[in-house]
Amino acid sequence: MSVSKSQAGGTGGEPDRRLRIVGIDPELRFAGGEVQVLSLTRELIRRGHQAELLCDPRGGLFRSAREAGITCHPLAIRNSIDIRAGLQLRRFLAGGDYDVVHFHTSRAHSMAPYAHGRASCAVVTRRMDYRPNRLFARWLYHRAVDRVVAISPGVAQSLIAAGVARSRITIIPSGIDPDRFRPPTAAERQAARNKLGLASGQIAIGAAGALEPRKGHRVLLQAMAAMQAERDHEARCFIAGEGTLGQTLIDEAARLHLDGIVHFIGQLKDTRELLWALDIFAMPSLKEGLGVAILEAMGCGLAIAASNVGGAGDAIANGCGLAIEPGNAAALAAALRKLIGSSEQRLALGEAARRGVIDRFTIAASTAATLKLYFNCVKDRRRGSVSACGA
Repeated sequence: MSVSKSQAGGTGGEPDRRLRIVGIDPELRFAGGEVQVLSLTRELIRRGHQAELLCDPRGGLFRSAREAGITCHPLAIRNSIDIRAGLQLRRFLAGGDYDVVHFHTSRAHSMAPYAHGRASCAVVTRRMDYRPNRLFARWLYHRAVDRVVAISPGVAQSLIAAGVARSRITIIPSGIDPDRFRPPTAAERQAARNKLGLASGQIAIGAAGALEPRKGHRVLLQAMAAMQAERDHEARCFIAGEGTLGQTLIDEAARLHLDGIVHFIGQLKDTRELLWALDIFAMPSLKEGLGVAILEAMGCGLAIAASNVGGAGDAIANGCGLAIEPGNAAALAAALRKLIGSSEQRLALGEAARRGVIDRFTIAASTAATLKLYFNCVKDRRRGSVSACGA
């Protein structure tokens, strides 16, 4: 099948070549990374490439990909030394003639040695902004793949600090569809607010993401408690997501007397159900590669208060949000008070955030950059200029 330059991305000197790509993401939880994998795969297919996925059949990505009509093959990876999964992957790739194997998580990446020689090019995406410290992990980044995608400059720096050559790293930010994540109509906003039981004029603060320590939800609870103690507003806070800290955070909210103030609404299939009801979006992360949730909130034109950490700080630079010192509940409370008290500032920040995401963080731009990387990697492999895995 021949595709046009616009369909294929027009990159790498091979605009008419249809690539065969398989992405690997074995995670059970459907978090921001899985949202990106699904969006990228859809866009690759839309541009005329053959893109498939290998996922755990018990996971949310497997179900969502199948619902979207994406070819998704079962692959469960229990841990980084799962020999059975590695051999299964090797057999699968032997019959596929793939141009690119793209490992989307660290667990997937641990299987890279089994993929050696089974595709023209191997790529891994790194989403975390902390340094990979284990010797095996560092070896995987050094030798087991041809190219490493960092989703933000902070992630790239953590890889360089671990000894990965800068020439092997390409920074490709995550992206969203700004036509899907957009400011709501008046009717859409009212419907979303009604669903959450919000009164007219009541300020709604929200957060979305995995309920894990690195996301800093405890900081948000402490900030809400500090504001509630002053009783100078009637804001409500809605936290979407699931994770290992779920019950712990619920108990913490009760201890801080936040019943009726903070609401845990679970995992959402469509985060617009929350975002369209909000006035303010909070991201109190302690560590953050970039964060799909903050990009979705920006696309919806929300005022943002986020930790100045990793790619999140970069996303809200240049007036696109209020940057907060990570872990500082008092600073977060001050930022939230400021936004609660000024509808004009909320509007200005929301408009700037919307412009920022359209300029820098769309799935179309992310896919085009990824395709350019794929084509260049395949081309370099053919020329013999990319060192082989384990060489």
